[in-house]
Amino acid sequence: MNQLPFTEDTVIFGLLCLCLGFVFYTSSIKKGFWKKFYTIVPTVLMCYLLPAILASVGIVDETSSQTYYIASRYLLPAALILMTLSIDLKAIANLGSKALIMFLTGTAGIIIGGPLAILIVSIFSPETVGGNGFDAVWRGLSTIAGSWIGGGANQAAMLEVFQYNPKEFSKMVLVDIVMANLWMAILLLGIGKTKKIDKWLKADTSSIEELKEKVSTHTAKIARVTSLHDFMMMLLYAFAGVGIAHFLGHHFAEFLENNFEVIRNKEKILSSLGSKFLWMVVFATAIGIGLSFTKAKNYEGAGASKIGGMFIYILVATIGMKMDLGRVLENPGLILVGFIWITIHAGLLILVAKLIKAPYFFLAVGSQANVGGAASAPVVAAEFHPSLTSVGILLAVFGYVVGTAGAYLCALLMEVASTI
Repeated sequence: MNQLPFTEDTVIFGLLCLCLGFVFYTSSIKKGFWKKFYTIVPTVLMCYLLPAILASVGIVDETSSQTYYIASRYLLPAALILMTLSIDLKAIANLGSKALIMFLTGTAGIIIGGPLAILIVSIFSPETVGGNGFDAVWRGLSTIAGSWIGGGANQAAMLEVFQYNPKEFSKMVLVDIVMANLWMAILLLGIGKTKKIDKWLKADTSSIEELKEKVSTHTAKIARVTSLHDFMMMLLYAFAGVGIAHFLGHHFAEFLENNFEVIRNKEKILSSLGSKFLWMVVFATAIGIGLSFTKAKNYEGAGASKIGGMFIYILVATIGMKMDLGRVLENPGLILVGFIWITIHAGLLILVAKLIKAPYFFLAVGSQANVGGAASAPVVAAEFHPSLTSVGILLAVFGYVVGTAGAYLCALLMEVASTI
């Protein structure tokens, strides 16, 4: 008899699928309690919270599971290919500069938020943000800056650059995961109220609606009953594409590391360009875009983006499982630093969105392209509409590029703030 927590991936994956099935079944009930419940709580948030509860109450042990790795390395690139099959690059270009402005605002919010959080907390709890030498808290917070502007590769680069005590690193990972996931949950909650938020922001959503309409019209025109042949061809495009993306991403990252000192040296600002995951995402997206110029585009009518959406939901469940709700208050001082930090990021985004009348979509995806990176920006974008997934991917890739430089600047400012 298997003792709790479950550690076998087959059992964990089954439980995650049970959570997803429960959410989609109950959200399809159009009367009574569940109808009211899902008008308040978005389905994607529930797909995220139920696995988090499983991890928090000790039913599953995420630390020994490979489900997130499999979802992020196999299912995510497959989803990116299937969801960019029907991409309309011209229509995306017509979205204008507001998407980029909101992304850069999110980056600025992280860069200034870190040092401001240190200054605020140091007023009443200087020991929380203190420490000397390689134990200095600002060094650890630099890894969170790397993660929140780019992703895992940028985080690893910051750990290497500022040589934070590895024994203390787990505390920073906890703050990173708890605050990033909490903020993602809030953004997902807002998706259900997009129209109200856009009205308050006085946002012009015409270009987004135009893109959604164009893709929906094209999908309706080519819609058909999906045959086994269709499924097998989509399997070919998705997973042959994943194999090619991994192969090219792996070798391209190695080529860059072997030939450029600026990428090989983890202390250099461009070192995150040596990330195999980054290039795998780039090549998977490029394959999807390439296929959009061929007849493969018509597989959208057979449900390509729906299959991609299913893969994304599995990824959401595995991300949710990484959040142990019971550990949120384990280190209240550092959690408070993270909370103030992410609040400054959010506040700046809301202020700029209001000033430039940017739609909530650009705010949410611009933020997630920073804080969540390539794994969760497409999730949030797809929740607005499958045709918008590619916007999330493109911004997340941009996040990887500016991540190390932004985090480096943030770390230097945090060092100054910690000495005041």
